[in-house]
Amino acid sequence: MKKKPLVLNTHGSLLGYKKYLKAGTQQLPYRLYDALTRKISAKRASAVVVSSKFEYEDAVEFGIDKNKLHIIPMGIDECPLPKRQTNKENLNILFVGRLSRVRRVELLLRAAKRLTIPYQITIVGGEEKTSSLQESGYFGELKKLCADLGIDDKVAFTGAKPPAELRLYYENADVFVYPSQYENFGQPILEAAATGLPIIATPVGVARDLVQEGETGFIVPADPDAICDRLTRIFDPAIRRPMGLKIQERVRRDFGWDNIIQRYLEIYRSFSAL
Repeated sequence: MKKKPLVLNTHGSLLGYKKYLKAGTQQLPYRLYDALTRKISAKRASAVVVSSKFEYEDAVEFGIDKNKLHIIPMGIDECPLPKRQTNKENLNILFVGRLSRVRRVELLLRAAKRLTIPYQITIVGGEEKTSSLQESGYFGELKKLCADLGIDDKVAFTGAKPPAELRLYYENADVFVYPSQYENFGQPILEAAATGLPIIATPVGVARDLVQEGETGFIVPADPDAICDRLTRIFDPAIRRPMGLKIQERVRRDFGWDNIIQRYLEIYRSFSAL
């Protein structure tokens, strides 16, 4: 009997825990699981789909044959480019994501302290631990840091928002900043790009696929000075507007649902031809 092909979508990184958990006891449950299961499901699959270059590299390290790997990102609905004002007095900076230490929002706050341009920061998301082994209290630490830096009046924490309301935050922002330590994909990065926001991010997840340096945004190290510098560069609407147009076009081309579906169909058709 002919063996049916198995297509596996990792729906995340196969080795993500190594990026944000300390070596030793924190990583032990994950390593033990991989040892007990012998990674059979992933290794026996006829094709393995990952959503970003970041996930691809982890899958190779995990032991997946490169010939079986396919990078197909998550899709997103196309949306019209918002009519953003071009004469704002403030640079409206946006972060969206669940608040956990791995997101390193404190880097954005420390960068803001160094800014000499007028700005306002909106942080959308509620506190959530990436792992049960991580400490809670991150939201309180961020609030205290704002007070210590003297930027309370410049930073708004909104909590988590439903999709319809969240879209308004993307539309009213000027730039999206994502200083995460680890992200296998980073859906908020894609959502921001889809609404035409230039991206300033560390080299994680889909940021590596979307950001063309100086053209659609900036990839930065985990350094407040570097983030401050890129925010200052992007303050002029005449600079950030073309960036927004280019990154949204990139989303339309590579992340629209028609494109994503066709790429999945190509995988299945390749098996039917055997």
